[in-house]
Amino acid sequence: MTYENFAFIYDEVMDESLYTSWLAFAKRHLVPGTKRILELACGTGALACAFAREGFDVTALDLSEEMLMVASSKAAADDVEVQFVQGDMLDLSEAGTYEAITCFSDSLCYMPDRQSVQQVFDTVYSALEEEGIFMFDVHSLHQINEGFREYSYHYQTEDFAFLWDSFPGEKKDSVEHFLTFFVRDNNKFLRFDELHKERTYSLENYYTLLENANFSQISIYGDFSDNKPNEQTARWFFVCKK
Repeated sequence: MTYENFAFIYDEVMDESLYTSWLAFAKRHLVPGTKRILELACGTGALACAFAREGFDVTALDLSEEMLMVASSKAAADDVEVQFVQGDMLDLSEAGTYEAITCFSDSLCYMPDRQSVQQVFDTVYSALEEEGIFMFDVHSLHQINEGFREYSYHYQTEDFAFLWDSFPGEKKDSVEHFLTFFVRDNNKFLRFDELHKERTYSLENYYTLLENANFSQISIYGDFSDNKPNEQTARWFFVCKK
């Protein structure tokens, strides 16, 4: 499972300010009066809890049981109510319907091919109420092919160390992240290795896949802003209305 070992120290290496930015972007683009939100690929639940603190009725879905364990503990510690569900965003047929669905933190880039991305868009459309909003972000072509070129990030504390190195993937417009963790276990350190594969597509491809899923109003923004993306944009944001 991709985040099997990553889940327990994910929050230590994640930039917390990003959650504030995702929340702010979502609130700006939600239809006024929106209450029920489904968050896909919720991870350790930081954004789900943030939505809940803002008064939204949140259901949060993730494929990883380990991530959901951490997320449930976080919600309890924050004294907020979030319904956490283990599931695959490729099939939301049993998930119910929502006024808004989000999928942030480039989670769609983990889909292996365009067919899988199309399947996510199709099942999200079915799970949205009429005039519901679907928001997501993905890495831009610039970020995948230039931003991650020879990317290396190392982080350590007394209790663990984290090494992240990125290399071009085997497929076009893809990247592979090699992650290594050293976690203190009493007087020794345990090593865990993860390989994360991400892939993106052109704006035109995403737009076509969304149209294929019958989304009628599609807006595209760059890097958490309400501005159109440019050639240097690292993260594309989509706001789609059913």
